[in-house]
Amino acid sequence: MQGNTPPDFTLKTDTDRDLFDEQVVAAYHERSKHHYHRYAASLGYMDWAKQPDPFRRYDGAPLVRLPFPNAGRALPYWQLCVADNTVPVPLSVDSISLFFRYALSLTAWKRFQETTWSLRANPSSGNLHPTEGYALLPSLDGIHNRPGVYHYASKVHGLELRADLDPSVWAALTAVFPEGSFLVGLSSILWREAWKYGERAFRYCQHDVGHALGTMRFAAAALGWKLRLLDHVGAAAASQLLGLDREADYAGAEREHPELVALVVREKWASDRGLCLCKELVTQVATSRWYGTANVLSPEHGVDWPVIDQVAAATTNPRVAADEEFSRFPSEEELFGAPVRSGAFTAEKVILGRRSAVSMDGSTAIPAATFFRMLARLVPTRDGRSMPWDALPWRPRIHLGLFVHRVNDLPPGLYVLARDPEKVETLRQAFRSEFLWLRPPSCPHGLPLYLLKEGDYRTLAASVSCGQDIAGDGALSLGMIAEYMNSLVTYGASFYRNLFWEAGLVGQVLYLEAEEAGIRSTGIGCYFDDPVHEVFGISSRDWQSFYHFTVGGPVEDRRLTTLPAYNLEEAR
Repeated sequence: MQGNTPPDFTLKTDTDRDLFDEQVVAAYHERSKHHYHRYAASLGYMDWAKQPDPFRRYDGAPLVRLPFPNAGRALPYWQLCVADNTVPVPLSVDSISLFFRYALSLTAWKRFQETTWSLRANPSSGNLHPTEGYALLPSLDGIHNRPGVYHYASKVHGLELRADLDPSVWAALTAVFPEGSFLVGLSSILWREAWKYGERAFRYCQHDVGHALGTMRFAAAALGWKLRLLDHVGAAAASQLLGLDREADYAGAEREHPELVALVVREKWASDRGLCLCKELVTQVATSRWYGTANVLSPEHGVDWPVIDQVAAATTNPRVAADEEFSRFPSEEELFGAPVRSGAFTAEKVILGRRSAVSMDGSTAIPAATFFRMLARLVPTRDGRSMPWDALPWRPRIHLGLFVHRVNDLPPGLYVLARDPEKVETLRQAFRSEFLWLRPPSCPHGLPLYLLKEGDYRTLAASVSCGQDIAGDGALSLGMIAEYMNSLVTYGASFYRNLFWEAGLVGQVLYLEAEEAGIRSTGIGCYFDDPVHEVFGISSRDWQSFYHFTVGGPVEDRRLTTLPAYNLEEAR
């Protein structure tokens, strides 16, 4: 997948580059939309001979198999969402193992007849898993006697040593961070999604990055740690840190596109503003001794999708860092009515038990209190410390257009959740003028949820989600409506990725909240973009649908056999 700047377009200034990149993004987004009369370009069938290997490995890189502690974290799931309520565990091989276990590991294998496939803690479009995880760790007993750069190998729950770091370089690189911090990174192998989904694949890769950012934030919370996205790290720096720019290490193998770098800290710190990575020190990391060569995922690729590389290049480098305040957001008490201090399941059961529903029963209804609690988890609090939204430095730019089918004591119909309370009037102006904008009865007064129109929207919900019954058979489904053009103007073309990351993070919260409630959910990447806008009366390109989701009572496929993720006896 190779893409180049058109030869007749000369970029003379940074402003020219910014405008060009925004034009590339806008053109890609329009081109990759699904419509009733046509879908976004793809192969149109499954070329199984070219199906990519779902597991990246670095041949020749030393492998550290992570231990499986006899007991995980017994704390309740709800406790993850309460700021500063979990005592931080020490940084050790066991805590690093749990971090990756909860963030990116396998959670089960499924078998149907002679075919098996794995499930992971981080969900993925089509279970294709384009996202790869990395860590930059200090010297730790049981891992390595020097700081190092590692690739997480999910199939064996291990860390592949990609580079030895000089202790002085590590000390300088992390000097501005709290003691005991480490870095994590994510990359995307775009081909893994393009193999099945063609030109729309870039969207799905970004959804997956958002989900993985969410799983890492929840994993950190389970250990009493915090995680913060370093949102002004460009692709060149991320590539150097993770070793993705090393041509010889990918000879003949699919390249990985750098996505993000995040900081994980054990202790509270006075302020996270201004945290950055020194370019000179990043370059010193790149000159370290590196190990391993990437495995080839597909013997050949066949059809090319140049537009994916074009939009990837246009969204590579952040123009400005986001730094927004949350003082006018509701408090926890205002969002929930009362602080949530109870729940049925442990954090480990919810995190490792998460599954994507493949079908809904069309009958399960959920209590209004469960519905309100689920939505309240999606709104940051005014202190800016609500988890997982404390991982992002920008205010919410993803809002929810809801198709409510079966929520007890609420009329079915169209609803909207403004995840930024100050955007209610802006949304009202963008939506149909005849909508009601009524507050539902018994809704916590701090939750910006509004009934737009009563009615049975099950058929319509399924229709705009590519005719998938699961969107109408759940208790509810929703479209994530993004502040699109304003975000690109404010933060540049690279923020296109951030919008998908935020949508994926919203989806991850919905996944876990559904597990906690004893039901299931699933992301829906296939939907008809403009018909969704028509449902809510959106006529401007300023707002765009970025992701769909459904929540309800699952129908289990009893033809499938579930097998353990790992042979723990062998691992021990």
